[in-house]
Amino acid sequence: MDLLPPPARPPVGHRASRRSFLQAVAAGVWAAARGPTRGVAAEEAPVPATGTVVPELAPFDRLMQTFLNEHQVPGASLAISQHGKLLLARGYGTADREEHRPVQPGSVFRIASVSKPITAVAIWQMIEQRTLGLDDRIFERLELAGVAADAPVADDRWHKITVRHCLQHTAGWDRDQSFDPIAETRRIARTLQIETPVAPGDLVRFMLQQRLDFDPGEKCCYSNFGYVLLGQLLERITGQSYAECVHQRILAPLGMRTVRLGRALREHRFPDEVCYYDSKQRTGPSLYTPRRGESVPLPYGAQNFESFAAHGGWTAAAFDLLRFADAFNEPEHCPLLTPDSVQSMWSRPTGLAGHDANGQPLPAYFGCGWQVRPVRDTGRSNTWHAGYLAGTEALLVRRWDGKNWAVLFNTNDNPQGRSLVGLIDGALHKAAAAVETWPMMDQYPDFAG
Repeated sequence: MDLLPPPARPPVGHRASRRSFLQAVAAGVWAAARGPTRGVAAEEAPVPATGTVVPELAPFDRLMQTFLNEHQVPGASLAISQHGKLLLARGYGTADREEHRPVQPGSVFRIASVSKPITAVAIWQMIEQRTLGLDDRIFERLELAGVAADAPVADDRWHKITVRHCLQHTAGWDRDQSFDPIAETRRIARTLQIETPVAPGDLVRFMLQQRLDFDPGEKCCYSNFGYVLLGQLLERITGQSYAECVHQRILAPLGMRTVRLGRALREHRFPDEVCYYDSKQRTGPSLYTPRRGESVPLPYGAQNFESFAAHGGWTAAAFDLLRFADAFNEPEHCPLLTPDSVQSMWSRPTGLAGHDANGQPLPAYFGCGWQVRPVRDTGRSNTWHAGYLAGTEALLVRRWDGKNWAVLFNTNDNPQGRSLVGLIDGALHKAAAAVETWPMMDQYPDFAG
C-alpha cells in the first residue's frame, strides 16, 4: 500500500518508490541465499531486545541489531517458524518513544497489505462452499446496478470484472496511470458530498464513475481497490461484517488472538500496540472527529485507515502471522482450505500477468492474494506478501523448505528513503543460511493465552 496525505495526488517520485519497494521484495524472496550475516559493529549501541534468546539463531539477532542501528528504526518484531514449530519470537527496539516501552514478542503492529492474503483465503473458502465462483462477475454479485442508479457507470468494462481479476490484480486499475482511490479520501468525500472518513461502499460508488485503465485480465497492476471489492463481497455473501467473517473462519480456528482490525487514532490504539513513526514526519488534515480538518501526523488520522480492512487494515503480532503462514505448510493437512484450493491460490495467471511478452513464464508473479516464486528443481514455491504504510512496514514469507518468518516495523523507509522490507528481505535469507543447526523446540504454547 502506498498512501500520501490527502488531498494531494501521489507524486511521481513516491509512486516509483512503491514500485521499487515491490521489485526489491520480489527480487529478494528466493531459495535461501548463501553468506553470513554481518555482526553488530563495535561503535553501535546495543538495541534492547525482549523474548527468549535462542543461541542457534544468533545470526537473526545480529541482523536485527545491526539493521535497526544502521537504518535508524525505532522498533521491530521478528518471528521464525520451521515445519509448524515456532522457533523465535523476539522484540527489538522501542515500541513507544514517549513512554520508553520496548517492543515485546507479543507487540501488535499494523500489517498493511499483508492483510490481503487473509482476505484471499476467506474468498477461497466461499469458493469451496460454492457460494461464490472464481469467475463470477463482481458487478452482478454486488448488485452494483442499484448502487449506480443515481449516476451512470462510466465504463462498460465494469461488467467484465471477475473475482479472479480482483484476487490477481488484473481487474483494470493501474494507479500509476490514473490514481489509487485509497489515497484520495477527501476528493471522494467532496465528490459524493459526504463527511470523512469514507466507507468502503462509498469508494465503490465513486469508482463506478471512473473509467478503467485497461481491459480486465489484460495485465497485472497492483490494486488496493480490487481488495476493497472482495471485502464487500464477503459481507454480501455471509451477512456478517468483514471482521466477523474473517474472525469466525480464519482467526479463531488458528488461534490468532492478537489479530484485530486497527484503529486510526493514537488514543484508540490497543494496549499491546506499538506507536507508529512516519520517517518523513508528514502531516495532513484529520479525517476523524473530534479533530476533523486539523493537522495531524499521517499515521494517526490523516489516512482513511479504519476503512482499509480487507486490503490493509489488520494489526497482529508477528508470531500470529506465522500461525497463518504455517497453515499452508502441508496443503493436504491445511485447516483452512483443501489441497486443490491451495494449489489454485498459488497458480500462475494466464497472459501477461504470469508471462512476459514472449510467452515465457515470469520468475515471480501475483497469485490469488500472494506473490509466488517457483523454486527450481523442488516442485515448490516461496510465497509472500509485503505491506507498506506511513509508520509501518511488514513482511510475511513462506519458504519452500518449511521455514517461515514475519518481520514488522513501526516506521517506514530509512533516512535515505529506501524501503525497510526491501532492505531486510535478502538479509533474512542470508541469516537463515548462516544458521548451522536449527533448534528443536516450539514456542507456540508460550503464546497460547
